[in-house]
Amino acid sequence: MAQALFIDSIEAAVDHVLDTVQGDIVLGIPLAVGKPNPFVNVLYRRIKANPARRLRIVTALSLEKPVGKSELEQHFLGPLVERVFEDYPDLAYVKDLRAGTLPPNIEVREFFMKTGDYLGNPAAQQNYISTNYTFVARDMAVQGMNVIAQAVASRGEGASLRLSLSSNPDVVLEVVEKLRAAGQPLLTVGVINQKMPFMPNGAEVPPSFFDLVVTDPAGTHAVFAPPNNKVSAADYAIGLHASSLVADGGTLQIGIGSLGDAIAQALIVRDRHGDEYRRILDSLCPDGLAGRELGRFDQGLYGCSEMFVNGFLKLIEAGIIRREVFGDAALQQLLNDGEIDEVVTTGTLRALLRHARIRSPLDKKDLAFLTHWGVLREGVAIDGDSLVLDGTKLRNDLIAEDNLERIGATMLGSRLTHGIFMTGGFFLGPRDFYERLRTMPPQELAKIDMTRIDFINQLYSENGGQGDLKRAQRRKARFMNTTMIVTLLGAAASDALESGQVVSGVGGQYNFVAMAHALPDARLLMMLRATHDNKDGLRSSIVWNYGHVTIPRHLRDIVITEYGVADLRGQSDSEVVKRLIAVADSRFQDELVKQAKEHGKLEAGYELPERYRQNLPQVLEDRLHPWAQAGLLPDFPFGTDLTDDELHIVRALKKLKHATQHPGELLTMAIKSLWEGREAPLPYLERLGLAETHSFKDAFVRRLFAGNL
Repeated sequence: MAQALFIDSIEAAVDHVLDTVQGDIVLGIPLAVGKPNPFVNVLYRRIKANPARRLRIVTALSLEKPVGKSELEQHFLGPLVERVFEDYPDLAYVKDLRAGTLPPNIEVREFFMKTGDYLGNPAAQQNYISTNYTFVARDMAVQGMNVIAQAVASRGEGASLRLSLSSNPDVVLEVVEKLRAAGQPLLTVGVINQKMPFMPNGAEVPPSFFDLVVTDPAGTHAVFAPPNNKVSAADYAIGLHASSLVADGGTLQIGIGSLGDAIAQALIVRDRHGDEYRRILDSLCPDGLAGRELGRFDQGLYGCSEMFVNGFLKLIEAGIIRREVFGDAALQQLLNDGEIDEVVTTGTLRALLRHARIRSPLDKKDLAFLTHWGVLREGVAIDGDSLVLDGTKLRNDLIAEDNLERIGATMLGSRLTHGIFMTGGFFLGPRDFYERLRTMPPQELAKIDMTRIDFINQLYSENGGQGDLKRAQRRKARFMNTTMIVTLLGAAASDALESGQVVSGVGGQYNFVAMAHALPDARLLMMLRATHDNKDGLRSSIVWNYGHVTIPRHLRDIVITEYGVADLRGQSDSEVVKRLIAVADSRFQDELVKQAKEHGKLEAGYELPERYRQNLPQVLEDRLHPWAQAGLLPDFPFGTDLTDDELHIVRALKKLKHATQHPGELLTMAIKSLWEGREAPLPYLERLGLAETHSFKDAFVRRLFAGNL
C-alpha cells in the first residue's frame, strides 16, 4: 500500500481531488457524524460555482442543527443550539436540498434519511436509494463512486501517527476493499478531526489506508450531539416489556432516542431494584409474568448493534453490558458450553487440546493463538523441543500431566485477554457520550469494537464468512427494532408511507429480522407506540392492512406496544390477529375486531377479553406515575442538556404546536388562556421574543404560551 499524501489545507486537498479525478465526481461519505463537513462544504461550493463539473454525493443520515419552523421556536432554539452544538458546521448541500435549491450539476443520493425530514421534498424522495445496510458498500460501487472521504480521529504525530475511523468503520473498509479488488479507481481522503473519539480495534487504520490525509485545523469541530429526549410513559412501558424478554448471558441490540433510553433504564431497574421492577411489570401485564425474565444480570450481556448509542454506554457503566466475547469460534464455544471460563487454568489447555484447537507439541501458530488470548503469558517462545520463558525451560508437551502442571505453574496467563463486550458499526449520542469515549481508560475502551457492518448485521458475509464465530458470540440474542405500522397479520411498515414517501430508510432492520430467525435462541422485538397523532387526528398504529411493507408477515415474531407483548412466532393468522388486538389502543379495538371478522380472519362469535380493554393512555400514566415519582422512571434517565427553564418552555411550546394541528383543541386552549389571564416569567418571554408585543398576534401567542406553562 502506497504512503499517504499529507496536506495541511482543506482548500489544497480539494484542489488535489479536482485535479486528480477527471470528469464527474461521485463522492461517498459516511452516515451521521463521520462526515468531514468542512471538506465536503469546500468541494460542494467549488463545484456549485463551476457548472462544467458535476458532483454526486452518496451518503445517509445527513445531520443538521435544529432550526425552528416558527418564530417562537427560532427564538428559543438560538441560544440552545449555540450552547449544545458549539462550532458544528452544517453541511451546505443539506441547506440547499431542504430549500429545493440544489444546482443542476449536483445531486444527493441517500440510503437513510433523518426521520420525517424529507417528506414532500421531490429531490430527496426521487434520489433515495432503498437498500439494506449490508448492501450499502455494493450499491455505492454501483453508483460509480470514485472518491470517499471520512472524518478520522488521530493519536501521535509524524512517524508515530495513528488514525481511527472512529464512529464509522461501518462501510468504508468494505467499500475500499471492493473497489480496489475490482480495479475501480478510488481516491480515499481522511480528514483529521481532533474532537472525534479515538476508537481502537477494528476502527484503527494506518495512515497509508488513505491516499490523502488532511491535517488542517479547520477540519476539527464539535461532533454532532443531539440532546437526550424526554422518555414518555408509553416509552417506558414499551421499554419495560422489552427488558423483561432479555435473557441473562445474552446479546442485545437497541436503537437511539427516547425508546432506547427507556429500554436501558428498564434494564438497570431490573438489575438494581428487582422487587420494584416486578411490581411495575405486574401492573402492566394483564396475563401475568409467566415467561418473562425478571432476574439480575449475573452473567451480563454482550452488546452487538449497528448503532452504539448512549443507552449502551450507560449499560456498560452499570455493569450490565459486560459479557465478553472472543474472536475465535472454538474458544467462544468452550466458554458457552461452560468447559472453560475467563480465568485461565491448566483445564483451559486441556479443553483446547480435547477439541483439537491446539496440538501437542505446540507449533508457532498454536503459540501465537495462546499468547494472543492470554492463555499463555507474553514472552513464551518455542526453542527446539522446549517452551521457554524468562530463563525457565520446559518440554513442549501438554499431554504429560506432570509437565502440563509445570507449564501451568510458570507460563499460564491469569485471564483471557482481548475480549469485547460491545460491538458497533457507528455511534451517535449527546455531548457527554463523546466526552466519556474520549476520556475512557484504555483498558475499558479496548472492550468496545467499532467495526464493519457486514460483520455486525449478518451471520455470513464475503469477509471470510465467520458464521460459526458469530453464532457462538450472539447467543440468546434480542434484536430490538422500531416500526411505524403493524398490520393485523403481522407485517410491519418502518421506512415509508403508503404513498411511497420515504420517512427514513430500511437501514439494518431487515438484517436483524433475518438474524433473529436464523439464530436458534434469538428473538426479534418489533416495537411501536399503539397510536400516532398528526394533522389527520389520532390513528391506531395497528391496522387491518397497509399499502407499504418493510418486513413481510411471514417474518413476524414479537410485537410490543405500551400495552403489552404479542408473541406471534409460529401462530395461526387468527391467533396473530387476537394477540395484536390485545395490545392495541382500546379506542380502536372494536373496529379492528370488526375488520378482521369481515375479512374472515376471526370467528364470528369472537369477543375481546375484558382484561385487554383498559389499554388507554391515562390508565398507563396512572400505573407508572408512582414509579416516576419514586425516581425509578425519570423523564431524563441519563440527563439532559436543557436547563430547567428550557424544559418548562419546551413543554409549553409542544402543547401549543399540538394545538395548532387540532382546531378544536386550539379553541379550548385560547378560551382558557384568555379567561385565566396568566403571565409568563419575563426571562421566558425575553427568550421567545415576546417581552414586547407589537401586534394582536404577538399578544395572543404570549397569552397562549403563559396559559400552557
